[in-house]
Amino acid sequence: MNLKEISIKDIGGFRIGNAQNYDAMTGVTAIVFDRENTAGIDISGGGPAARESYLFTPLAYKQSITALLLSGGSAYGLAAATGAMQYLEEHRMGYRLMDMVIPIVPQSCIFDLSTKTKVRPDAKMGYDACQNAELDALPKSGNVGGGCGASVGKICGLKRAQKSGIGYYALQVGHLKVGAVVIVNALGDVFDFRSGKKVAGAMNAERTAFMDSEEELYSMQNKIQQKLTEGTNTTIGAIITNASFSQQEMCKIAAMSRSGLARSINPVGTSADGDTVYAVSCGGVKSDCNLVGTLASRVLSMAILDAVTSSKMTEEEYARFLQIKGELSC
Repeated sequence: MNLKEISIKDIGGFRIGNAQNYDAMTGVTAIVFDRENTAGIDISGGGPAARESYLFTPLAYKQSITALLLSGGSAYGLAAATGAMQYLEEHRMGYRLMDMVIPIVPQSCIFDLSTKTKVRPDAKMGYDACQNAELDALPKSGNVGGGCGASVGKICGLKRAQKSGIGYYALQVGHLKVGAVVIVNALGDVFDFRSGKKVAGAMNAERTAFMDSEEELYSMQNKIQQKLTEGTNTTIGAIITNASFSQQEMCKIAAMSRSGLARSINPVGTSADGDTVYAVSCGGVKSDCNLVGTLASRVLSMAILDAVTSSKMTEEEYARFLQIKGELSC
């Protein structure tokens, strides 16, 4: 049966909203769920900034998540969840307990902090992102929401990196639908997994050609620990499907999607990355966990391509981005 490319909106059961500050180049993407769901998680990077991650472990009581936030701001950006919870409480969305409602809002953040400004995603930005999800508009890829401050190929610092952002992709086979949303803020280079061609990443000192981040990693040798423990990267995303699975199976699907990261980003999952992928089931279609996991890795790879191609900047635009972020090393 042939795969059919669809809009991620066609999966149903959720809405996506963004809020951002372009003067600081940071923001929040909110995925607000309209129906009961089952979620899992896979964390492959060494430096994640996140909240409510324990809810996805097999030992935790299964909870339907109310919204998922993907943001900038590193650990500071976790403040955005306060605003999201306010919005969701006002709209009576969340876990019902007596006359109370408790929104369940996991969140992951990329490192996009600036040495020039202390503007970071906050409660207002989290509230606005959820409110903007009400519009139920087709989500825009590139330099929006949590993707505003993303960049790739940072093994030699931002001066030799390239701009990245947020991307989406979804496929349908029969009644089954699987999609991905991802913010690509990787230490490594990004490749088109179909051809093996590098499409974004570290540049030479003159910014006239690509350099090889893997080769640069090998050349560091004794400097490697100092260079890679600063944790200023992270690729975060979510797999969303209309298939019905248990929480354990959703964790497996999230883990299988890791191959989508591996075939598109190199190096990946380092101690300087906080790579995290969620997987959410918000439908009742019967399917096989292995099939959905395989599709998940494919749509994630395609969403990564969308993120870097939709957020490209001219050299002049990237110079302005550098002025906002400062001369951060990787």
